[in-house]
Amino acid sequence: MDIRPELDLNSDVPLYRQLGGYLQTLIGNGDLLPGDRLPPTRELAGQLGLNRTTVSAAYELLEGDGLIKGSVGRGSFVCGAPQRETETVNWSRALTPSVATPMGSSRPGLINFSASRPSEKLFPVKEFRECCEEVLRSDRLRSLLQLGSPGGYEPLRAFLLRRSGLARETDDILITNGCQQAVDLLRRALVRPGVKVALEEPVYPGLRNLFLEGGAELIGLQMTPEGVDLYSLRQALEAGAKVIVLTPSFQNPTGATIPAAARKLILSLTRAAGAIVIENDIYSELAYAGGELPRLKSLDPNVILLGSFSKIAFPGMRCGWIIAPKPVIARATELKQLADLHTDQLSQAFLLQFAESGPLEAHQAKMIAAGKERLRAVEQAARKHLSACKFTLPNGGMNLWLDLPDGLDASALRGLAQQAGVDYLPGRYFSVSRPLDSGLRLSFAGLEPNEIRRGIELLGGVIGNAGVPREEASRPTLAMV
Repeated sequence: MDIRPELDLNSDVPLYRQLGGYLQTLIGNGDLLPGDRLPPTRELAGQLGLNRTTVSAAYELLEGDGLIKGSVGRGSFVCGAPQRETETVNWSRALTPSVATPMGSSRPGLINFSASRPSEKLFPVKEFRECCEEVLRSDRLRSLLQLGSPGGYEPLRAFLLRRSGLARETDDILITNGCQQAVDLLRRALVRPGVKVALEEPVYPGLRNLFLEGGAELIGLQMTPEGVDLYSLRQALEAGAKVIVLTPSFQNPTGATIPAAARKLILSLTRAAGAIVIENDIYSELAYAGGELPRLKSLDPNVILLGSFSKIAFPGMRCGWIIAPKPVIARATELKQLADLHTDQLSQAFLLQFAESGPLEAHQAKMIAAGKERLRAVEQAARKHLSACKFTLPNGGMNLWLDLPDGLDASALRGLAQQAGVDYLPGRYFSVSRPLDSGLRLSFAGLEPNEIRRGIELLGGVIGNAGVPREEASRPTLAMV
């Protein structure tokens, strides 16, 4: 079993007790079974970047509690979880297994590159409050507080269809509780256990986990600076992938964008294979450079388009949508009604007022200007402090993907980075089918430019101190994609 604890070097709890507690949880949950052999102390110490005596102390702790037993020359073996007299239900057996990877949490005070979200300092609170007050004063308020349609607030549905400019007469729209619920509903509508689903790799873990929960067989599509690798896509289609999920513009976590010609070729390949394409279009409105590219939905009416206000307005409002052929929307609406009866009409009325009366457009322009400034800070700091790493600067969005020099593991390095005052998400969180141990994501949109520069400087120092001479490493790729 892959043993990957999240250890906090700054905690008052000693590392050996943190590791021992993690292993005890694995034994208690049944992830480590009686008779399983634990890794040798030297091997696990090397894997986790710890001193061997720390691992030995953790093992001694478990052995003292009767959870493992050491045998000279053979190693340490799991004995089993202690029985609790007060426990009447074995919840670890009763509950369905989790596919989620614990993300860990950052300590307060760190320069935190781990969250892909906008800066709340940019939120136009005054303008939004005025929009809310306008709705609350209106004659619509009583009906807004009543049960509504599972498809969403009708005036907002009509507005979004007009705004997209992509919907055909054969399409309809469903408003969801954020883009995450949109993906979940589509997974329930389209994917049965064992169906092959192709996802970009690296990929946003919340998306991957939804399909894993549904029992899908996942295929990772290798990413390049110009989006998904076409050869990898062909292989996935030949292997029987029936659903393809793509983020064509400013993909999370790589920031890559698929060129116009490649978009047409992708759709040609998927149409020929009879595969369904889900287009995750939540970042395209945060373009800082380059011309506008066609949505996949504009090129093929069968594409299912996902949108959201989370990146250009307020993530906390949880407003996403699906634009798709009417049969898809009808089935997704049925599933949504089963889950939550109807959507929050009041918050959708607030957002509609915010969008129709002008503040949304002004806020989006402000977000783009701020994003350009933050991306410039990323570029300046990366040129200076991350020359040992490989990366490609995006033309928009919120994220930069970084590949560490050979021999460095982003998960093992994270504790040292946190100790230095900076945090990120390691590549293993974004994995589908292959290890991404050398990769990591830096999410820059929520930070001030001075924080970005300082954070990258701190990270560069951690990488340099890890033993790689930065002046001898290859220069990074800095071309805008």
